[in-house]
Amino acid sequence: MKHTFKALADEERRRILEMLKQGRMSAGEISSSFAMSQATVSHHLSILKEADLVRTERQGKYIIYELNTTVMDDVMAWMMDLKGDSDHA
Repeated sequence: MKHTFKALADEERRRILEMLKQGRMSAGEISSSFAMSQATVSHHLSILKEADLVRTERQGKYIIYELNTTVMDDVMAWMMDLKGDSDHA
């Protein structure tokens, strides 16, 4: 979960996740929405992938990214557990 929180701490990575809520996108499509180099966007995507927040699929010469919502479900469940524990203190 440490990787997940590190990935979510960055505003640009959160913007990428917001974009992927709309559906699957290639790295080029994602990077065209940012005023940063493709290498920087690729770095952000690597961190999101390492945190298991996105999944990838190769389609020809393109890598397609999509949200992995199961990780977010796990994070939300963990946060709700914390909230529940504080209610009983």
